Amino acid sequence: MSTTNRKRSIAKGALAGLIGGLAGSGAKIIAEKIFPPRTEGQTPPPVVLAENVAHRRLPERERELALQGIHFIFGALAGAVYGALVEVEPSLAAWRGAAFGITLNRITHESLLPKLGLTAPPGQQPTQERISEWVTHAAYGVTTDTVRRAVRRTL
Repeated sequence: MSTTNRKRSIAKGALAGLIGGLAGSGAKIIAEKIFPPRTEGQTPPPVVLAENVAHRRLPERERELALQGIHFIFGALAGAVYGALVEVEPSLAAWRGAAFGITLNRITHESLLPKLGLTAPPGQQPTQERISEWVTHAAYGVTTDTVRRAVRRTL
């Protein structure tokens, strides 16, 4: 991203990233429909988290709300951080956001979530799940960056 024609703004970058992160979250959900990360019967990490917080099994409607809500909220916040960081260091937008998505997968699904007991450690996860998470997080990152760039140009 060229910063020679405009002044850097962390706030504008964060706003653009937040909007991009929302779009990226939608893209990840669509990508997961095409290439599902879990087999039938496996509980997605956001639902495990919500049920742990609620101390009960959630009804199906609440499970779906937890899944979508946590995905979109986390995706938007991660996008906002990404957008702000790219304002400071434009090279962080490497591979048009794919590096961001893959890095986010490494931080969450391969490190943080297993440590919190929300998923199995990477070595115990099915290969399909690990590959799906890499691919769908890359789709999230590319979409986030594409939308972030477009929004940022208008701010």
